[in-house]
Amino acid sequence: MKWTIYILECKGGSLYTGVTTDVERRFKEHLAQSARYTSYNPPTRILHQESFKSKSKAFKREAEIKRWPRKKKLALIAGGALV
Repeated sequence: MKWTIYILECKGGSLYTGVTTDVERRFKEHLAQSARYTSYNPPTRILHQESFKSKSKAFKREAEIKRWPRKKKLALIAGGALV
């Protein structure tokens, strides 16, 4: 099974990072207000995705990205050198 980390842009320009096996399905779930943060800050688009063969590696990458400042996340999204 393929695991994917994703970064969403939410209402107001905030960023949300998560892990799933199906990004499109998960995006629709966020729109349906199934997650706490995105129920108050609905997602507007998917900005970034990375796939992993193991659940463990995907969750480790998600935790790493969640610790980053916004500037570094935006550089990752843009393919910049701060990563």
